[in-house]
Amino acid sequence: MREIVLDTETTGMDPFNGDRIVEIGCVELENHIPTGNHYHVYINPERDVPAEVVAVHGLTEEFLKDKPVFSEVYSDFLDFIDGGKLVIHNADFDMKFINHHLSEMGAPPIPSTQVIDSLTMARRKFPGSPASLDALCKRFDVDNSSRTLHGALLDSEILAEVYLELLGGRQKGLELNDEKNAQDSDNQTNLKKKTRREPRVFEISKDELDAHAAMIADLGDNAQWNK
Repeated sequence: MREIVLDTETTGMDPFNGDRIVEIGCVELENHIPTGNHYHVYINPERDVPAEVVAVHGLTEEFLKDKPVFSEVYSDFLDFIDGGKLVIHNADFDMKFINHHLSEMGAPPIPSTQVIDSLTMARRKFPGSPASLDALCKRFDVDNSSRTLHGALLDSEILAEVYLELLGGRQKGLELNDEKNAQDSDNQTNLKKKTRREPRVFEISKDELDAHAAMIADLGDNAQWNK
């Protein structure tokens, strides 16, 4: 099972008002194990980046002006995520931007059935508790000390760890296995404590032997006892 943990950074909140993606970061999981493969790109939004947004992710218009535009990178992006489920924290936000940009390229949207929202998972698992990425890092003791600013690739790497914890940790079912092993161990101990009895001897009478011989005779030559 291939999954792609994904995050984006943008110039604002709404692509329909002219905001654009400025960074995409992806981390690949295979059967819930990081493969080491990743996709990362900075994107020239072809517009200004508001100061309040720069304060969040640190990506300035000056830094982004020589980076490729979305039309130059989207094919590589689609190739990387092809065949995988997308794991995104607050997926509605990122998918709104991605699908808007894809529509500008004449490409079909990514269906919601291909997306797993880790924010929804967290809210279902811990109702009423904070479910931000930072809050989940604290809950699961995931190191996010390097997250002084938001960054798509770094956030994807952190989210990958959080997502695995939401699934039950990297050793899912370990507690169940430990319980079963403990039960098996107890059973073995109880068996060892049991007193061994001497084999019981059953005497067969002559009448019983004669009755058995008569039964075999009635079965004919094909009786199993005659072979």
